[in-house]
Amino acid sequence: MSVVVTLGSLIRFRPARSRPNVGLWTSGGYVVGVNSKSLENEQYLSQSNRITAVVVMAIGALGVLDIVLEWRTLGGLVSACVIGLVVLAAYVGLFRPSVTLRPENLLIRNHLRDHAVPWNKITDVDVTDILRVHTEERKLRCPGVQLVMRDIRKQRAGRTSKLKSENSMSRAEFVVDRIDYHKNMYGGTGSADAEIVTSWARPELIIAAVVAVIGLVAQLLR
Repeated sequence: MSVVVTLGSLIRFRPARSRPNVGLWTSGGYVVGVNSKSLENEQYLSQSNRITAVVVMAIGALGVLDIVLEWRTLGGLVSACVIGLVVLAAYVGLFRPSVTLRPENLLIRNHLRDHAVPWNKITDVDVTDILRVHTEERKLRCPGVQLVMRDIRKQRAGRTSKLKSENSMSRAEFVVDRIDYHKNMYGGTGSADAEIVTSWARPELIIAAVVAVIGLVAQLLR
């Protein structure tokens, strides 16, 4: 059985492939679908951050388009490169981070690195201002799931009664529960020799380097 989360300001679900659900119900403010015949991936991320990133990228794209149409000079190229770097920073900082629960491992996509963590390597999961996954070697921070400062201030001031029934804390705890569930389900099935695989966000880094070099050359040739 797999649980599919489809609604929520923090949580979005992206299925590995389309399969019909056999039922839906509401749980913790989310619509949850159950498919008893297949396993699905669950992806958790900040929807508000992604919306902000899309707005920034759209404005940047319009700026670059205007430069291409109206300002075809070296100065325009430098400005386009600066806008491109800002758009890339918005993508890396706001759009890219996410946490994906898969049968084989937990995939943590951070700003510039990805961590594929086998379930049997996870020792604990908690939330401070951000989701943290503990292993025997280190703690991995997951910016795709984090608390809103407003909710943190209310908790520190003891005003938990003023928190909405569905807030960033409850959503983060929901993710913690889902990770614990997957760890208990798949933790005994992985290989004892499995290791955490960490990789850099190479496409983003290559694009940033190319754009920066083009902008620098254009600036030197002005």
